Amino acid sequence: MNPEPTRCNCCRTGLINGAAILGAFLIVAALVWAMQHYTRPAPLNANRAAERAKALAELRAGEAEMLHSTAWIDPAKGVVRLRIEDAMKLIVDEWGRNPAEARSNLIARVEKATAVAPPPPSAFE
Repeated sequence: MNPEPTRCNCCRTGLINGAAILGAFLIVAALVWAMQHYTRPAPLNANRAAERAKALAELRAGEAEMLHSTAWIDPAKGVVRLRIEDAMKLIVDEWGRNPAEARSNLIARVEKATAVAPPPPSAFE
């Protein structure tokens, strides 16, 4: 009989598995870093940033003007853009007096605003 105890390969197998897992994590980390590096867009230069800021300011000014002014949207159909304050006051007044009449009036106005013109007569009629 052999008086020396036999050594199992458990420690060695654990080290190999640990090294393999660590290597896999390092490979994945390298791939993530490479993808971030290669897919990052080029930084904006100062001119482009100024153009974007100017365009945003123009857009917001136009939106503010549309929200706080009245204008005709479609004079043929009688569609008007109102200021927010005026529109809210009209709605509160109209719906406060008679909700059923206000509802039917709203439905009639929506149908009038979204009405589709009849098709032109065909040459075969």
